[in-house]
Amino acid sequence: MKPLILVTNDDGINARGINALVEAVCPLGDVVVVAPDGPRSAQSNAITVNTPLRIWKHFEKDGLSMFRCNGTPADCVKIGLYRVLDRKPDVVVSGINHGSNSSISVIYSGTMGAVFEACIEGIPAAGFSLCSFDPRADFSEAINYSAMITKKILDEGLPKDVCLNVNIPECGHIKGMKISRQCYGRWQERFVLREDPAGNNYFWLTGDFTDHEPDAEDTDEAVMRSGFVSVVPCRVDMTDYEAVKSLQSWNYDAETL
Repeated sequence: MKPLILVTNDDGINARGINALVEAVCPLGDVVVVAPDGPRSAQSNAITVNTPLRIWKHFEKDGLSMFRCNGTPADCVKIGLYRVLDRKPDVVVSGINHGSNSSISVIYSGTMGAVFEACIEGIPAAGFSLCSFDPRADFSEAINYSAMITKKILDEGLPKDVCLNVNIPECGHIKGMKISRQCYGRWQERFVLREDPAGNNYFWLTGDFTDHEPDAEDTDEAVMRSGFVSVVPCRVDMTDYEAVKSLQSWNYDAETL
């Protein structure tokens, strides 16, 4: 039986990036795509609970079935697992996102929200992002590395409860791939005041990313600056186990007083 690969994204089923990812993984097994019917960026792990979820067949040929859904990326994984697929997929891949999901962006990313959803279900998963917002961006290197990493996951698996956040720099020559860690940084956000045609004010969120450890060499930001693909292993378990130890003095038992 061929490996079964579930594909999703947060840019929508018609995005160039998801077509590039399908191209990357189709030679590796049977592929089912369940993706949002339009852009759903910055949705993180949001799920739809107050409106009906709908799903439609989008495209089908031998070894490839594509469905579009009116939900979030996490919704797409959930409905894909429980209503579309007839067996558990061997891997879930998300992307290829337009723009970086490095550093703190992993928290907000709909691309990675889908990956975390798969990880919760115990399915090996990876999210792929090309660090370019250019609508004409060259996806060729991203396709190559997405295929290579997906094949490694299928062949070797991942550690329990671990998923991957893969960021691919847009540069003339990629030097290779490095396992790295999430950079400590944040977005300096601005809410730009604008006026709509009716004369009403509204705000548009924008901002710039700041790397707070620019001299570090092992972060995802540093690895990409040096021309390598960054691969950050991530966990759904957000417990800080060192803090659990250091905060033991906070333990309180009312019955012993």
